[in-house]
Amino acid sequence: MSAAPMTPSNPVELAPAEAQARQRAGARLVDVREAHERAAGMAEGAHGVAMGELIHAPDAHLPDRDGEILLICQSGMRSLRTAQMLAEAGYARVASVAGGTERWVAEGLPVMVPDAGDTGIDADFAERYSRHLRLPQIGVDGQRRLQAARVLLVGAGGLGSPAAFYLAAAGVGTLRLVDDDTVDRSNLQRQILHTDARIGVPKVESAAEALSALNPRTSIERVRARADSANVESLLDGVDVAIDGADNFPARYLLNDACVKLGIPLVYGAVHRFEGQASVFDAGRRRGAAPCYRCLFPEPPAPEDAPNCAEAGVLGVLPGVIGLIQATEALKLILGIGEPLSGRLLQFDALAMRFRETRLAPDPDCALCAPGRAFPGYIDYAAFCADG
Repeated sequence: MSAAPMTPSNPVELAPAEAQARQRAGARLVDVREAHERAAGMAEGAHGVAMGELIHAPDAHLPDRDGEILLICQSGMRSLRTAQMLAEAGYARVASVAGGTERWVAEGLPVMVPDAGDTGIDADFAERYSRHLRLPQIGVDGQRRLQAARVLLVGAGGLGSPAAFYLAAAGVGTLRLVDDDTVDRSNLQRQILHTDARIGVPKVESAAEALSALNPRTSIERVRARADSANVESLLDGVDVAIDGADNFPARYLLNDACVKLGIPLVYGAVHRFEGQASVFDAGRRRGAAPCYRCLFPEPPAPEDAPNCAEAGVLGVLPGVIGLIQATEALKLILGIGEPLSGRLLQFDALAMRFRETRLAPDPDCALCAPGRAFPGYIDYAAFCADG
């Protein structure tokens, strides 16, 4: 049975097989999905023009208003709406493919993968990041920003593991991992990048293996070293965001000072027993408007007042909670979306399952980031913290 005559308020819908027959007879098949959707595959012989582009300038893409035009999308809804709009614009023979590309594929009709040059993205990119690409706050442009981004993670342990895992999954282009330790069996209770089979392996190597298996598109730079005043600026060279996954105060103060000097946002996280906290310190870019770590903790605690995880213990899932918050903040900073935790300290109590937030103001007398204050230089942070 032939389709009913088309009117602007009642566009024709064709089954995929009939649409294919008409295409072979000379009709023009147009895929109105976005480029990232088409990159995963499209009906063979279709021309790709996004719905918005087609509606905005139909004559540029379809100059023959009397020719037969067949529109296809993912499920048939967008193509039906586009067909109606084109009919209202004076196109005499336009129809929509019922069920869209999903039905076309299900019925075994031929598909093709467009050249990356046609869409600007390849099929792996389109499929791997498809859920990001559907978010208007990210889309193709945002995903490309993530792909171009470089993030430093100091520490590939409890906090660094979940943060790195999700940053790699999200498509951050380069992760620079800094850690001088090796995998120990006691790490496996919380450091999710490592496995029993990699006990004794340097953590940066173990982490790189796990991250590359998750997303081979992400480049992993491995630095088996401890951050110190001699190397901290080279570790930060070229990065967009730094993540503090360190388990000691010397590294934490050092990283803060270097980020203030170099104008790099620092995503802070810490855990202790059943509690954790996170913040963003961005005083280097926003001097006088955002605090640094020293505004919160001007002096280090005495060693006996700040035991590490090995000494005090930690709930295994807690670094995962805080590390994922750090990854979230890093993504927001790269993408320029949302409200970062700058000027706010987010605290989490796992036993009470409660978050609370404390406002942090920049210290106008901060020894490091007060407006107009010259950088004081790096100091012996190990001695600084040991002396309290």
